[in-house]
Amino acid sequence: MNVKPQPTSKARTGVAGLDDILIGGLSPGHVYLLEGSPGTGKTTIALQFLLEGAKIGEIGLYITMSETERELREGAASHGWTIGKDVQVFELVPPENLLDDEHQQSLLYSSDLELGETTKAVFEAIDQTQPVRIVIDSLSEIRLLAQSSLRYRRQILAMKHYFAKQGATVLMLDDLTTDTNDKTVHSLAHGVIRLEELTPSYGSERRRLRVIKYRGQSFRGGFHDFIIAEGGVQVFPRLISGEHKTGFAREVLTSGIAELDALLGGGIEQGSSTLVMGPAGSGKSLLTVQFAISAAARGEKAALFIFDEELGLLIDRAKLMGIDLDALCASGRLFIEQVDAAELSPGEFAHKVRARVDRSGVKTVVIDGLNGYQSAMPEENFLILHIHELLQYLNRQGASTFLTVAQHGLVGDMKSPVDITYLADTVILLRYFEAFGQVRRAISIIKKRFGMHENTIREIRIDSRGIVIGEPLEGFQGVLRGTPILAESDRARLLEDRWL
Repeated sequence: MNVKPQPTSKARTGVAGLDDILIGGLSPGHVYLLEGSPGTGKTTIALQFLLEGAKIGEIGLYITMSETERELREGAASHGWTIGKDVQVFELVPPENLLDDEHQQSLLYSSDLELGETTKAVFEAIDQTQPVRIVIDSLSEIRLLAQSSLRYRRQILAMKHYFAKQGATVLMLDDLTTDTNDKTVHSLAHGVIRLEELTPSYGSERRRLRVIKYRGQSFRGGFHDFIIAEGGVQVFPRLISGEHKTGFAREVLTSGIAELDALLGGGIEQGSSTLVMGPAGSGKSLLTVQFAISAAARGEKAALFIFDEELGLLIDRAKLMGIDLDALCASGRLFIEQVDAAELSPGEFAHKVRARVDRSGVKTVVIDGLNGYQSAMPEENFLILHIHELLQYLNRQGASTFLTVAQHGLVGDMKSPVDITYLADTVILLRYFEAFGQVRRAISIIKKRFGMHENTIREIRIDSRGIVIGEPLEGFQGVLRGTPILAESDRARLLEDRWL
């Protein structure tokens, strides 16, 4: 569905990210359904909805049939919330005479009385409180009392008409523990939000939500990742790169290494993506860090998101080459974050990257590397689409992105676990090769969308000086295969070269 700004004021839910998905919040004066299995965060969102109303002086009423008032208050306290006088809790319990064996009915079904008593109690609580926002938790109890789909629909319809007269915004919760195929409330509700919890083979649970229905309103469709943390539910709206177009002057950014810049035809274009591929230990991480250091030297801000390597090891390795990453972080020009992909969803990671670009003004983003991200998320079939949207967004913000992918194997025919070469604007290939009894490294540019670049293969060395790149390896054939052949005419000349 196309997203368009809505002119009418809305009731904000108080859930970070959810109002963005709903394009402002919930249209006031309507009934909404929030459904999901137990543990997906329905109660937490409902409390945030009422507390958000209390901030602007709106009276809220929480009608609970499944949890006690004490449990609700304890749950709120776990998030650092206090349920004050602007949020009333009405704990609905069966009438005492229905629990007494001596007063059990013999001619009438007890469910008839229980449903009528329940509805009457709900209406009385609303009449006494006169709330602006109402939460009913949960519809499963009403469905059980109704015993039939027809009675259940008629009861919900009657409650909807009553709420409409009151002018309240109502959030009905459904834990889907009874008849999950019953879509009665879907047709009656003004909007429907479904919460889901997924359990991968390894790692923590993943939660996501989807707006199934929203009458007369635009919203961001599809699934959106969310987490439940201290402080409430936080939703990460699905990144849509087309909504974030900006204008900027595309400049050529240098790496600080003259030979590398020459290989790249002058440097990397601002607002482009660069993929660095190669086997383990070939220098991919240090090469991308070099671009981040160069950005910091220009006075720009850069961010490193480290998946595969332990952060302390990277910092110590950089110090051996005279690079003080800690000092750059202290200056505020470099941000480094260790990412645990087993605990992270694609939506949350995209949110972290976007926050650095939007709030911190980062113009160089390094993602090292995609192997750990993918291997920790084997069930994320659309990871490539997540990466595509993220790269498009960063490019349109004028941020230069550098990604690393470790290929399987060390020499010879190597394959990548994830192929994103078609997404990247520039592809840098690193290789090992054997020459004169030594294992050496080679670097070449395989692809560059913007401008010209060298087609040569150069040797790359990593020592106490950092990254050092030599002259083109003109005398070798088959360097990229790992077993080059040296022409006899070039052997004497190359033996005198400091690289050999």
